[in-house]
Amino acid sequence: MAVNPNIIGIVSDEFTNPNTVTMLNEMTRQLNARGLVTLLLNVDSAENYQRMLQNAASLPLAGLVFLTSLFEDELDTAAKLLPNVTTVHLSQSREVGAEVVIADGFDAGAEMGLLLLSQGHQRFGFMHSQELADPARQMTGLVSSLEAEHKTLNIQLVAGANDREQAYQAMMAYLKKTRAAERINALFCESDVLAFGALQAVRDFGQGAHVAVVGFDDVDEARASTWHLTTWAQRRDLLVNEALNRLLENRADTGNAWQQGELQVRHSHHGKYVPGEMSQCGCAIRH
Repeated sequence: MAVNPNIIGIVSDEFTNPNTVTMLNEMTRQLNARGLVTLLLNVDSAENYQRMLQNAASLPLAGLVFLTSLFEDELDTAAKLLPNVTTVHLSQSREVGAEVVIADGFDAGAEMGLLLLSQGHQRFGFMHSQELADPARQMTGLVSSLEAEHKTLNIQLVAGANDREQAYQAMMAYLKKTRAAERINALFCESDVLAFGALQAVRDFGQGAHVAVVGFDDVDEARASTWHLTTWAQRRDLLVNEALNRLLENRADTGNAWQQGELQVRHSHHGKYVPGEMSQCGCAIRH
């Protein structure tokens, strides 16, 4: 007797990342509503990934959702081991031709650029999680706003992973090796996790260093009085719904509502940290 596929595999190597956890919460909520079962595949190596897919081959899988992109050949591997299972990425993919559902980082970058420019910042940087062939769309949008005002992106930093400590080390190294007069005034980070690390580095470095730091994701911690992080909030509910529609029904929304988000304006874009300073309510600019 044939078993109707009712399991969705969720693949990631970042289940401790706050944005991944929030996305996972939304994903499982919607899968539950559709009467589907969630299977978590916590990957830490290519060998582990292959072994997990081999073990999952005997299960009635209806699809795989990648919350992070893991390896250059992750889809080729999945196609070989699970030839009848469709896939979708809720992150940028390393492979050409992947089904990708992500927020429009270009718009986020452009809006963030306008906000930073409005604060009078003159020198700008962008921090990547990893060095990829294609630049992050957030950075492309930021550059478009800067160029419209005859400004340039002065520095690109690479943390090496979407990791707070590595972002801290990358920012601290930059501050130590760069003369005060040549340092950036504002840094846009590819994620909130990177922004937390960069902000802490600025604070620990001291010596009168003032760098505005902004992020992307709007995880819960961004609202905390520790950070008052100005960031971009994705519509995770719409992103997950779009991903599942493509995965399970082969149906794509030709509109772009699911790609939009909200600029969450708090305090960190000003660039000056005052210990113990209390935050006003962050306001949202809708697009």
